[in-house]
Amino acid sequence: MLIVINYHKKILELFSGNKNASFKVNSILKKLDLDPSSREILKKNLQQLVKEGNLFREGKYYSAAGREAENLKFKLSKDRDRTGKNSRGRTSGRKRSCKEKSVNRKEVYSQINSGEIDFGDDGRAVIKSISDTGEPFTYNIKGSQTFAHKIGDKVNFRILNKGNSSEAEIIEITSHKNKFVTGKFEDHRSYGLIFPDSKEIKNQIIISYRDFSGAKNNDKVYAEILNPSDQGDEFTDLRGKVIEVLGQSGVRDTEDRSIIKKFGLEKEFPRNVLEESEKLKIEFDPKDRLDLREKIIFTIDPEDAKDFDDAVSIEKLKGGNYLLGVHIADVSHFVKEDTELDREALRRATSVYLVKNVIPMLPEKISNELCSLKPYEDRLTFSILITLSRKFKVKSFQIVKTVINSKRRFTYEEAQKVIESGKGDFVKELQMMDMISKSITLQRLREESLDFDSNEVKFRFDKHGSVSEIVVKERINSMRLIEEFMLLANKCATEFVGNLSKKNKIQYPFIYRVHDIPNSDRMKELADFVKQFGYTIDPENKTTLRKLLNDIEGKPEEFIINDLFIRSMSKAIYQTKNIGHYGLGFKDYSHFTSPIRRYPDLAVHRCLFDYLNEEKIPAERISHYEKTLPVICKQSSIMEQNAEKAERESIKLMQIDYISKHLGSEYEGIISGMIQYGIFVEIMDILVEGMIRFRDMNDDYYEYDEKKHIAVGRRKRKVLKAGQKVKIKVIRVNKESRKIDFALVN
Repeated sequence: MLIVINYHKKILELFSGNKNASFKVNSILKKLDLDPSSREILKKNLQQLVKEGNLFREGKYYSAAGREAENLKFKLSKDRDRTGKNSRGRTSGRKRSCKEKSVNRKEVYSQINSGEIDFGDDGRAVIKSISDTGEPFTYNIKGSQTFAHKIGDKVNFRILNKGNSSEAEIIEITSHKNKFVTGKFEDHRSYGLIFPDSKEIKNQIIISYRDFSGAKNNDKVYAEILNPSDQGDEFTDLRGKVIEVLGQSGVRDTEDRSIIKKFGLEKEFPRNVLEESEKLKIEFDPKDRLDLREKIIFTIDPEDAKDFDDAVSIEKLKGGNYLLGVHIADVSHFVKEDTELDREALRRATSVYLVKNVIPMLPEKISNELCSLKPYEDRLTFSILITLSRKFKVKSFQIVKTVINSKRRFTYEEAQKVIESGKGDFVKELQMMDMISKSITLQRLREESLDFDSNEVKFRFDKHGSVSEIVVKERINSMRLIEEFMLLANKCATEFVGNLSKKNKIQYPFIYRVHDIPNSDRMKELADFVKQFGYTIDPENKTTLRKLLNDIEGKPEEFIINDLFIRSMSKAIYQTKNIGHYGLGFKDYSHFTSPIRRYPDLAVHRCLFDYLNEEKIPAERISHYEKTLPVICKQSSIMEQNAEKAERESIKLMQIDYISKHLGSEYEGIISGMIQYGIFVEIMDILVEGMIRFRDMNDDYYEYDEKKHIAVGRRKRKVLKAGQKVKIKVIRVNKESRKIDFALVN
C-alpha cells in the first residue's frame, strides 16, 4: 500500500496547526524531521491526501483544504448525488441548496478526474475526458503549467471553474509519451548528468555509471528516461540511461543529428519496408485511366526539389472557357492500405525538411522514382480537371485517374523568366496560367481569405559544409501560381465529397483540413499590440483584419505584425468534422495535392477513388473509414507539428553556425519583440534574431512597460518599441542553447 498511517497522521497534524500556510515537499520533509530517503513515500502520501480532499495543491505548494473540503470525501463516499456532482465533477440536474453551493468551489477543485491530452478545434492541446455516463467533455489547460505534456499523454486533472468556463489544471501525468531525450552529458565519475535540450523537461537526468554507454564529458547523447511519469515533479530525480553518443556537444554536425533524435525522426527505413517498395513497378490497365500523355503538362518546383508530386496544364476551350488540369502523383496506386509500407508511412505521417537533411515519408524508390512526375516519362496520376469561365470562375470539375507524360521540369525562376520575357518553352501556357492565377487570387482575397506573407531564408555552404551566406527567399509570381492552383484543387476535392453527401443523404467520412476561428484573448492582445503602430482592428470583424494585412504591406513592421498575427491564429489541423478553414475563408477544404510527403493526402486519394464509384460503395468501406480516419487525423496533426518544430530548430542551428563566425560584426536590425529583461532584434538582411538584454545597455537604465509594449530609459526617457530600426553588434553566441546576444550600437 502507498499510504503509511504514521505519515498520514504526521502530515495532517502539521497542516491542522498551520491552516493558512502553504509548504513545498522539501519544507514538509524538514518540518516533519524526516530522513531525505523518505521523500518518495512522503510525496505519495501527499498525493493521496490531495486525492481524498484533505489537502489542496496549487503548483508546487500544499495547503490545508479547508473544513468543507475535508468533509467532502465522506460526503462523496456516502452519496455522490447529494452534492449534485458525479465522479467527473459535472453538475447533475438536481437543484442544490445554498449550503451545498457554498462548498461547490472546493468540491470541484478537490475532485480528481482522468483524461487524455488531445487536439482542440483550434489545434492546441486540451484535455478530453469521458464522464461516468459516457458523455465527452473538453477542458482547456490552465496556461501556467509546469508539466511537459504531449498529445496522447494520460493525465489526472482538476476542473478549475464551472459554468461557461472549461479550464482545468493538470495534477499529474500518469502515462507519459516523452520517454527519450537528447542533451549534454557531464561525467561525475560515479554518476553522470544529462542536461536536456528540450525546454519541456526541467530536471537534469541522473545516469548510473553502468549506463554511460561510452559517453564522455561534454558529449551530446540520446537517452531513455526510466521514470517518465515523474517529469512534471521538479522534486523527483529523473533517472535514465544513455542509448547513443551523438558526438561532441556544440559541433554543428552533432547538433544536426541531435535534432533528428530529439524529435523522434528516422531517416532510414526498416528492411521489410524497403523490400516491399523494391518490388513495386509501374503497371496499369489503360482502360482504367484517362490517357493525357499527348497533352502539354509540366511541373514547376523549387530548384533543389527531388520529388515532383504535382503537374499542371491549361487549355483554352471553344466558347471562351478554360480547362485547368492539376495532376497529382497517384501514390495510392502503389501504397496499399495495411501493408508494411503503409503502416510506416502513417507512423511518419509527413516528410520533414531540415536544412541539410530530408526525412522522407516514403522510400526513395517511390518518392523519387515511381511517383515522381519526371519529364518524358509515363507516370500515373490522380487529376482534377477544372472548367473555368471567361472570368475564371469554377463552372465544373472532374476527378479522374490519369496517365501523363510531363513535357518539361521548370524551376520557379525558369517559369518566371518565361512569363516575364515572353520567350521560352510553353510561353503561351505559362502566361495564360499567370493571368488566371492572379485573377483567382484577387477573387479569393475579395471574399473571406487572409493573405499572410512571411519571409523565409535559404543557406549557401562553402566547400567545408559551413554556412557561407544566408539569403532571404524572394517570393515570385510563379510560386503564387502553383499555390493558387493547388488551393483550388484541394477545394474542389472537398466540395466533391460534400456534394455527394448531400445528393445521397449520407455523411461520407472524409479528412478535412480545418482552421478554427481565432482565440478571442489572443486577438485582443494583437489589437493592443498594433495600436503602437497606429493601426486599429476589431478582433470580431474579419474585414478589419484583412485591411490590417493590406496596410502593413511594405512597411518595416510588416513581418513582425504578420508573425504575431499567425501566432494569434488557431492552428490548422486534420479532423473528420468539417468546421471550415478560417484563414483561407473556405467552407470546404482538405489536402489532396501532396501524397508523396503528407499521409492525409494519400488517405484522401483512397476515399475519393472509392466515392467516385458511388453506386458501388459497400457499407463496410464507409464503416472502415469512420474508424480509421480519426486515427489518421490525430497522428498526422501530431507529426506535422513535430516536423514544424524540428524544421524551425534546424534553421536556427544554421543561423547560429553563420552568426558565430561574425562576433563583433554590426548589422541593421528591427525590434521584433520585448519582454521583462530585454528586447528581441531581427537582423533585416538575414532574418537572424537575437536578444539585447537591458543589463547590456550602457546608455541608460531601461524599464519595460508591459501595457504599452515599450521600454523607456529612466534618465533620458528614450523609448524603444517594436518595429523600430536599430543598429546592433553581435556579442555572444551559445551553440548549445541556440541563443544569440546583441548589443545596441549608439
